[in-house]
Amino acid sequence: MSIWFFFKLAGSLALLMYGMKSMSESLQKMAGSQLRHVLQAMTANRFAGMLTGAFVTASVQSSTATTVMTVSFVNAGLITLAQAISIIMGANIGTTLTAWVMSAGFSFNITDFVWPAFFLAIILIYSKKRKSIGDFLFGISFLLLGLGTLKETGAEMHLENIPAVMHFFEAFDDNYLSYFLFLLIGGILTVCVQSSAAVMAITMTLCSTGVLPIYLGIALVMGENIGTTVTSNVAAITANIQARRAAFAHMFFNVFGVIWVLCIFRTFVNAICNLVGYPTEGATIADAGKLPFVLAAFHTMFNVINTLVLIWFIPQIEKLVCRVITKSKGEEEDDFKLNFISTGLMQTPELSVLEAEKEIRSFAKRIQKMFSFVRELLDEKDVTEFAKKFSRIEKYESISDRIELEIAEYLNNVSSERLSDYTKAKVRAMLREISEIESIGDSCYNVARTINRKQQSKEVFTEEQHSHICQMMMLADSSLTEMNNMLKEHRDTNAFNKVMNIETEINNFRNQLKNQNINDINEHKYAYGIGTIYMDIITECEKLGDYVVNVAEARLGIRVK
Repeated sequence: MSIWFFFKLAGSLALLMYGMKSMSESLQKMAGSQLRHVLQAMTANRFAGMLTGAFVTASVQSSTATTVMTVSFVNAGLITLAQAISIIMGANIGTTLTAWVMSAGFSFNITDFVWPAFFLAIILIYSKKRKSIGDFLFGISFLLLGLGTLKETGAEMHLENIPAVMHFFEAFDDNYLSYFLFLLIGGILTVCVQSSAAVMAITMTLCSTGVLPIYLGIALVMGENIGTTVTSNVAAITANIQARRAAFAHMFFNVFGVIWVLCIFRTFVNAICNLVGYPTEGATIADAGKLPFVLAAFHTMFNVINTLVLIWFIPQIEKLVCRVITKSKGEEEDDFKLNFISTGLMQTPELSVLEAEKEIRSFAKRIQKMFSFVRELLDEKDVTEFAKKFSRIEKYESISDRIELEIAEYLNNVSSERLSDYTKAKVRAMLREISEIESIGDSCYNVARTINRKQQSKEVFTEEQHSHICQMMMLADSSLTEMNNMLKEHRDTNAFNKVMNIETEINNFRNQLKNQNINDINEHKYAYGIGTIYMDIITECEKLGDYVVNVAEARLGIRVK
């Protein structure tokens, strides 16, 4: 019998966790882009950022999703770290909605509403337009079914009548040592099951059966608040510096809250109990039904008061996290470490596409920087410095190949998930973009190799040749600049027209130089060998412009004929 109850408890927790994940994913799929716009726009000040974080998190039921989007905007330079901290504070408030949904599930038989929801969900899931709504209903139905089963199983076990269980909890005195111990247990459980919602459900089950005293239950909830930040900090270890700072700010926020609550623990808990109407002394088994609401109220008040206290000190928190999390040598300007898709924080395909988009934008900027090195190589006279710069370009070309493969593999993994038609088309366009950007890197390397060939052969360009090459490189660099501008917006027709105008100018200039080169060789203005090197550079720059056009077309959604 005990084994059966164990599997029933484990299964109900699994249902609850799966439902939470499914519900969050479907909500983000339905409103992901709109929520991203809200998150980006409504951060004028710390209070707006806090409210935005609370709204977005309550909408998608995932503080992790909000944090991921926030970190993306910080790295893209769209919002500051200070604004990100205010959003994360709001996310802590928004995530408390889950506890209220759970507490409602313990007050009545919530599974009665599950079966009609399942029936409606299966109808909607076969409709293309309303598939995400069906997914959402399935998710919330699984969550409520898991919650109801957990509640029923806890009641059926009659833990309050099992002497061993009662003796176990009675062995802990009502003192701070016991509070610290249960706080630690709550944190460890959250890290192990990777779900603060699951730990909250377990706590509510134990409290509602009258087995777990309210003070120890609230200590578990505080531990869950710290445990959920440990998970994000571990995930951010391999991420970029802004992701680590944001994760550390989240941990600081929750740890600070736990510290001040512990200082006035009994007073604070008693105030929450009085607010809900739960008697702290002389409570009966019947009163235990109010304990889930006490836990939900505590979770909300804890985060709200903590936010109201710390929101005035966001600049100081920002300075603190920047001092604690400093830039390492591996994060220098020339390091090609992926900045966005290596965070390990992705929870849904829709958010993964957002991260990949930011990574492509960063990739394109790095390639333009590589081209600037090529332009410097053309004018380098010192042999030692020339070798260093050429080696640097070789390194950039090698790592750009790896970046293309890593982004492509990431996008292929994303495409294996369930995506909207719009996102599928976007992934296809992004795959084309990275292929063309990598080809730009190949062109940069080919130009550098040609310049190196000229250096090895001791040939020298005429002043006119050098001037023409510089002019062509300037046009190519302008094209790259417009490409990067276009990557900032999904459909920027103005930037696309600029790219096409520059491409026309490049083609006309290439044709002019090609004809002039033949005449100059025939007139013996320079040798055939240096003329070949000269035209190889001009032709490769023209190819680079073609690749830029291909990126622009992919960005604008123009299909290859």
